[in-house]
Amino acid sequence: MKKASLTDVKGQQDNFAFERALYRRGYSAVAGCDEAGRGPLAGPVVAACVVLPQDCDHSLFVDSKILSHQRRVELADHLRTLHAAVGIGIESAEQIDQINILQASLLAMKRAVLNIEPVLPDFVLVDGKFTAPVPIAQEPLIKGESKSGSIAAASIVAKVERDRIMQSCHLSFPAYRFDKNKGYPTRDHRLAIRDYGICPIHRKTFKGVREYVE
Repeated sequence: MKKASLTDVKGQQDNFAFERALYRRGYSAVAGCDEAGRGPLAGPVVAACVVLPQDCDHSLFVDSKILSHQRRVELADHLRTLHAAVGIGIESAEQIDQINILQASLLAMKRAVLNIEPVLPDFVLVDGKFTAPVPIAQEPLIKGESKSGSIAAASIVAKVERDRIMQSCHLSFPAYRFDKNKGYPTRDHRLAIRDYGICPIHRKTFKGVREYVE
């Protein structure tokens, strides 16, 4: 798996500095990749991969965790307006239980990279300290959402898609209020598990759920 050092742009405040440096090196499609949903007790982990147009306003795309739900949705829609290349990868709770959350997250990232349209990236900036299992040049960036507009855009897409999935899951399993907690271990969610047991989208290997597996 290829990897390139980006130490020459470390410390830059410009959230497109990493991408710009890579384009200067000759890469033609630099993507950001991130995931949402590693910590919940229920639901899938969702990854996204995004190639931002070089001439767009990259400063719009910041860490999804500091944005409101409405703003995340607006920015996800804006990516379509920009004709940005976007790919999504999803791994179910069942798959998470089978291979563990880290491996499922990396597999979701792989799917997101390979599913991207209309162009496959030739370099991927990945949030965190691991790279995706794809034979494409990559660089992991810890706290990448605050350093790379492309990773931030991917974090937004992943969060919006996962929220949409959990909203749908709420319709099937309303007792757990997935529309509100999105599967995270809130007090109300834990009480619902205690009172009603678990449902098919709970992660049975996670603490807080496995105690209720018969």
